[in-house]
Amino acid sequence: MGNEPLPLPWQFTGDDTSREGVSNSGREHGGGLDAAALTYGWPRDNWLDLSTGVNPNPYPLPALAPDLWRRLPDQAMMDNLCRVAAGAYGIPTGEIAGDGGSHVVPAPGSQALIQCLPRLVPPTRVTILAPTYNEHAPAWRAAGHKTVEVAGLETVADDAAVVVVVNPNNPDGRIVAPLELLRLGEDRLLVVDEAFADAAPEISMAPAIGRCNVVVLRSFGKFFGLAGLRLGFALAGELWAVRLREAFGPWAVSGPAAAIGAAALADDDWIHSTRELLRRGAQTLDALLARHGLTVVGGTDLFRLVEHTDAEAVFTHLARAGILTRRFAFNHRWLRLGLPGSAAAFERLENALAGWGG
Repeated sequence: MGNEPLPLPWQFTGDDTSREGVSNSGREHGGGLDAAALTYGWPRDNWLDLSTGVNPNPYPLPALAPDLWRRLPDQAMMDNLCRVAAGAYGIPTGEIAGDGGSHVVPAPGSQALIQCLPRLVPPTRVTILAPTYNEHAPAWRAAGHKTVEVAGLETVADDAAVVVVVNPNNPDGRIVAPLELLRLGEDRLLVVDEAFADAAPEISMAPAIGRCNVVVLRSFGKFFGLAGLRLGFALAGELWAVRLREAFGPWAVSGPAAAIGAAALADDDWIHSTRELLRRGAQTLDALLARHGLTVVGGTDLFRLVEHTDAEAVFTHLARAGILTRRFAFNHRWLRLGLPGSAAAFERLENALAGWGG
């Protein structure tokens, strides 16, 4: 116990008795409808869950051959998934990358990659741009690394062998330009978590694969609205792709996940139309929040971060109306809201905020 590093301010979970949104690790996350239902009395199926950044209008599931559920996924299926993902994420093809698929490592969610990657690096000094998604620092520390969390990349020390950046950042949507990230990856390992980059493909580091020492993490479930599928990808040069592939071993993802992932990533029409729908939905949410005195201070097209002097009171009021949002123990002025998925959901949020006496 005495050798365990103390959590930094944004890693404390507080002493809330409800425990909604708290994972088995003790760190805060969105979700937790079971606990919220017990605390606030709304039946679980009657909640409007805005606590996550998952697309509320998911990709329509294709019909799957029954055989996919009965047999192990074969190599041809995995190769196809990797080729499709390489094209969708913009990995360059040609002499360096071939068809791009060899630079893609499928995994059962980007969280699995976050926990695996630090174990493949000898203990060293790791700098993390923070505050950010609160699973990165614990994963590196658990693997024996010394972590330093900085508020700006200009303070990254020369001896930082690894730099971790979430881009766009969660929860404030901060974006670091690809050219600045390229500079950081010249002489160290650069890990870029692009879990929310599907709505902003122009910021992705995927086109730099093969040109610098970067590992890009992509989440399938958020943009495609299928978080329960547990599918994610690492995009990396040959060395890191081989290491990660060997670490996960065979059958890292299920046959149904591979089939659904390949179909969705190849559906350009759905991807382009969904980006536009999310953009318009975020604008609608901005206007709604402003009407009720909630100042938007950041976010992406999948969530908005608002600031209020008593965000906790807003959280509680909405929870009593059966609407779950995401609060932060390290900043009691912040509240994060995902996009409502329908006109009825927007109306429910509007009506709940109209009844708020703040």
